Amino acid sequence: MMPLIGNLSDQYGRKALLTLPMTLSIIPLVILAYSRTTNFFYAYYVLRTLTAMICEGSINCLALAYVADNVLERQRTSAFGILSGIATAAFVCGTLAARFLSTALTFQVAALVSMLAAVYMRIFLEESLPNGENLTQPILKSEQDDHCQDGDLSRKAPVLKKIPSIQDIIGLLKSRVTFSQAAVVAFFNSLAEGGMQASIMYYLKARFHFSKNHYADLMLLLGIAGMASQLVFMPLLAPHVAEEKLLAIGLLGGIADALLYSVAWSNWVPYATTIFAVFIVCVPPCLRSIASKQVGPTEQGKAQGCISGIISFANIISPLIFSPLTALFLSEDAPFHFPGFSILCIGFATMIAFFQSVLMRGPPPISSHKISSNSLVA
Repeated sequence: MMPLIGNLSDQYGRKALLTLPMTLSIIPLVILAYSRTTNFFYAYYVLRTLTAMICEGSINCLALAYVADNVLERQRTSAFGILSGIATAAFVCGTLAARFLSTALTFQVAALVSMLAAVYMRIFLEESLPNGENLTQPILKSEQDDHCQDGDLSRKAPVLKKIPSIQDIIGLLKSRVTFSQAAVVAFFNSLAEGGMQASIMYYLKARFHFSKNHYADLMLLLGIAGMASQLVFMPLLAPHVAEEKLLAIGLLGGIADALLYSVAWSNWVPYATTIFAVFIVCVPPCLRSIASKQVGPTEQGKAQGCISGIISFANIISPLIFSPLTALFLSEDAPFHFPGFSILCIGFATMIAFFQSVLMRGPPPISSHKISSNSLVA
């Protein structure tokens, strides 16, 4: 869905397409805000699954494309880092709110904040459309409508033509070497991240008897470290250090983090490894910036959607790989005694991404496009 939504945003505008996932994401939260009984929970679960097909990752994808429309290419790494830092700050605030609010109030606040975000977006966000001459046209209408007598057919055809096929996405990956390399890095890095998220809680509970409060503390430390890195260090480093180098440094931090987790000998080690989050959080903004510079101004949505789709695919399959591996080596039937073996394998996945990033050579950007008078300044 993300390559499709991103591609449609290239044609009909970021704001128009951003309205859909932001509106749909409100519905499941409202259900649990109203009631948390069994029937309402199942209704939430079904609707959350259905809306996630459109909402999961697409808001971030469209936000990145919007920033790319309004920021100079040389400033995109910093801008993407700041955007990620703001998202991390929101994550920290959400984690703190969940610690102090009651369960019922948590869902009510979440639903209210989602509504406010959608209203704010519709009122204050200006439309961003690379193909400016179509700005005033509705989403189901194209220029051909004025020249075709068969109105119904002409309204349907343009939308279908703009839906990217698998061949279109494969063609995008084949035609731009650096973009395909960024896609490989995104896949293996996300495979490692998804595996870590699926395995680490079971691992820490089995090894050091961590409780939900310990997990919350770790999440807060990781969020604070990531927020400081993205909002303070990245804007300072990005103008002076190539994004390929920042990407490699971030991946090295991920490798070190996984290796230390796999051989953790005391319950303070997971807290100490949060220092690597300062480097790890540099990976997504650098990847997005590299991908953004390999396509033209009218393909930003499709490019970001393609990377988001690859990341989502990796996040889907990673628990299928690493969760059974974690369960096996934490059980009494493990082939050999190494409780952190699955975490070590996650480090190997990050290592593959690192080697691919070392081979990456960023060619000159495809093109530089005009920046509107209300450009964002990183």
